[in-house]
Amino acid sequence: MNLFPYRPRPGQREMVEDIAAAVRSKQHIIIESGTGTGKTICALVGCLSASLDSGKKILYLTRTNSQQQQVLKELRRINEIRSVYGLGLQGRQSTCPLARRDPELRSGTPEELSRLCTEKKRRTIDELEGGCRFYEQTIAMAFDEIERYVFSEIPTVEEFVDYCDRRGICPYELAKELASKATVVTAPYAYFFVQFIRDTLLDWMSVPISDLVVIVDEAHNLPDYAREVKTLNLSRKALRHVEKEVNEFGNLEILDGVSILDIVSAMDEALDSAVEEYLLDEDGLLPTNFLEERLLHAFTLTSKMLELATRELMVQGEIIRERKKEAGRLPRSYIFSLGAFLNFWMNIEERYYVKLILGGDNPSFESYCLDPSIAAAPLLDCAASVHMSGTLSPLIEYRDSLGLPSSSPMKSFPSPFPKRNRRIFFVDDVTTKYEDLAQDQEIVEKIEDYIVNICNGVRRNTVVFFPSFNLLQRFLSDGILYRIKRKVHIEERGMSQSDLMETVTRFREGAEQGAVLFAVVGGRVSEGLDFPDRELELAFIVGIPYPKPTAKQRALLHYYEMKFGRGWEYTVRAPAYRRMLQAIGRLIRTDTDIGVAIILDRRAKQFSDRIELELTQDALGDVLRFFEEREKEGRVSSEKTKMRKVHTNTSE
Repeated sequence: MNLFPYRPRPGQREMVEDIAAAVRSKQHIIIESGTGTGKTICALVGCLSASLDSGKKILYLTRTNSQQQQVLKELRRINEIRSVYGLGLQGRQSTCPLARRDPELRSGTPEELSRLCTEKKRRTIDELEGGCRFYEQTIAMAFDEIERYVFSEIPTVEEFVDYCDRRGICPYELAKELASKATVVTAPYAYFFVQFIRDTLLDWMSVPISDLVVIVDEAHNLPDYAREVKTLNLSRKALRHVEKEVNEFGNLEILDGVSILDIVSAMDEALDSAVEEYLLDEDGLLPTNFLEERLLHAFTLTSKMLELATRELMVQGEIIRERKKEAGRLPRSYIFSLGAFLNFWMNIEERYYVKLILGGDNPSFESYCLDPSIAAAPLLDCAASVHMSGTLSPLIEYRDSLGLPSSSPMKSFPSPFPKRNRRIFFVDDVTTKYEDLAQDQEIVEKIEDYIVNICNGVRRNTVVFFPSFNLLQRFLSDGILYRIKRKVHIEERGMSQSDLMETVTRFREGAEQGAVLFAVVGGRVSEGLDFPDRELELAFIVGIPYPKPTAKQRALLHYYEMKFGRGWEYTVRAPAYRRMLQAIGRLIRTDTDIGVAIILDRRAKQFSDRIELELTQDALGDVLRFFEEREKEGRVSSEKTKMRKVHTNTSE
């Protein structure tokens, strides 16, 4: 604990020691610990204590900028005790001065931006047109001055970008140079779980993966993220982009008598057939060879000829990417992407993937990865790893899903906050089970009555979490807003981050009068935002947020049943439990916060083995009594504090 910059709170010493022991033993430790337990500082101190003198480096992976900022701020405190160099990284989209000023570049993939950047740097060095003025300034800058600033101040990425902007230099290029001298690097998940970016990062850090300790923050997100990283999609809109590219660069023949537009036309027809034959609601499971058979039939090809066609698409696409790069444009080719998708689709390991048709306004083919352990496999090559979240239970499911060793330590730390500050009630006379909602309008009316009566009877900032945007919209259509006598704000499907934050800010500012926010479990409000003090004191969970039984979800359940014999537990019950806990967790962020959660679904009782639930027959009354008791305790505590101060002053 020599590096710990604060007075340890209950549980923190044990957490640091557990992490340090796991790192020394080259293990992969899984830790569940709620908000306010100091996971960030404990992980940093534990990993540093075990690795500082062994030449190992630490990669701290985060999902959001705010989490990354917290890592760097904690490193500043550690740096006051012992010199520990820390560095925050973000992608070129966020830090490249050219990309930040150009929407087209900002939309580029890491690989596309890397190719363009390499070309612009070459032109700068060779003093040719089309170079980069920021890179020119960067290589002329005194590097020692920048290094002193970064490793003495440990700035956030935003602060470092501002520092570089004022000097007309490139923060991305400088961060690459600084990474080799940093003991701790904090970066988004993609920097480790996308192979192209991981290989680049290890080179920057001058460290073999065997000497890297990885910390995964908000690790409950990792299984879904790891599946998506290995999933590939081709949409109708992408085919339209291919057509535009053909109009610009020409409709070349890729086989005798078969042009690029012929392939596009056949893909369009295959999409139409898939939608018509296999789409059920949101998606549909496709036969393994559905797309290949459509393309083979359309052009009377052999499988070998079809493979040659996909490779030729990639060759022609690569030529276009080079031409765009030389012209100073984003080196993107939709023709290349079409060929790469078809090549991937035809060669995937079918035991790990499922082939789907997705519906909506922009239907698409998707090769969905069922197994997150594929993307997570490089963790096993690391010196050690630490996986942390407030909602990881059941820990064994997380361990199994990511393919971590069965010997991996698993620890759950209790909340440091007084239990009396939070109550979780549920009612047993309603449910959002699909069959019941469809057959009984009275259930919908009862749920609405609960929400309306408690919102009108309790003037506290309240979030109503619905299991889906569709159900939220159903209640809006039924006119619930006209019955609630408080200001109601709404998280809308697809709203921009800036619009969402504006909505949340208005909700927070309504704490004195008691505002209401309608949101969705599993959305950005339920997982990524803090509401301290009176910003949130009451939360409804409308229904149990089980995953929708789509073709994708059914395939996932089947895969986990075959692999672990626990399909329902791992793919339905565990995600629903985590989503509920994430939403409920918004209530208590400090030891002085108080809050009540009400689950409006009789099925909540199924989770009583994991959540401290209380059945209520008088929801409004129980909520009012809770707040009256807490306020009374607060007044008594305040009076005792005043008396102690008076006594102290008198004694002096």
